[in-house]
Amino acid sequence: MLPNKLRRNDKDISAIRSIAQGGEDGPVLMMNLNAYTPAAGYPQGELYQQYISGLEALVESLGARILWRLPVLGQPVGEEHLADELLAIWYPNHQAYLDVPNSPAGERNYELRSISVAAAVIYRCPGDISPPNPQ
Repeated sequence: MLPNKLRRNDKDISAIRSIAQGGEDGPVLMMNLNAYTPAAGYPQGELYQQYISGLEALVESLGARILWRLPVLGQPVGEEHLADELLAIWYPNHQAYLDVPNSPAGERNYELRSISVAAAVIYRCPGDISPPNPQ
């Protein structure tokens, strides 16, 4: 079970479920703004590296892909959420995003997430872009 600071927003998850079950499910981009715990040791710490490696494998198992990760260098506007990193994760459809917690690697990912991520905000964005081809 995730701590409150990392729990899903029931209203938005309900909307995502409706899309997934509605017959017109399509790609979605989830923009993650993560703040990490000191224990994670972002960006070089072992715990952070375990979390990211597991996350990459998890999303790939669902047909998704981390398009990019960027460190946050500052926040010139706003004080609501101080992030350390932005991650853009492309999912082939909304159902793949819903499948994250129940996937084989989902439980371990949530364990690592709960001890390495201090706070997170995820924005659902249009995903009608093509993910880059792996090199």
